[in-house]
Amino acid sequence: MKMVNLIADQVTRLRQERGWTQEELSSRLQLAGWDISRSNLSKIENCTLYVPEFRLPYLAHVFHLPNLMPLFPVIDLQKPVHDAILRLIYNEKRGLVPDAAAPLCLKSKKFF
Repeated sequence: MKMVNLIADQVTRLRQERGWTQEELSSRLQLAGWDISRSNLSKIENCTLYVPEFRLPYLAHVFHLPNLMPLFPVIDLQKPVHDAILRLIYNEKRGLVPDAAAPLCLKSKKFF
């Protein structure tokens, strides 16, 4: 089963903006104290490996981010948050497409 990983696209974007390979990023994360392989970093970027919140500071550190927020997708809080989260979770890139017959509240419970 595919995992939900909201930071996947941002990790990929930040890595590519810096011109780093997955191997380079995994090496930098290892130097920072997170023992992660290139293979597992690839799984993070492909949404198949969940990243617990205690690992986020490692990413912020190696990317030289001012805080953790750039790791997350931008969500317009003036619009319904639930709809925005479901759009991030249910998309074809992640292989998660909602069952149209299932009630909305039941679909979201699979992932939260």
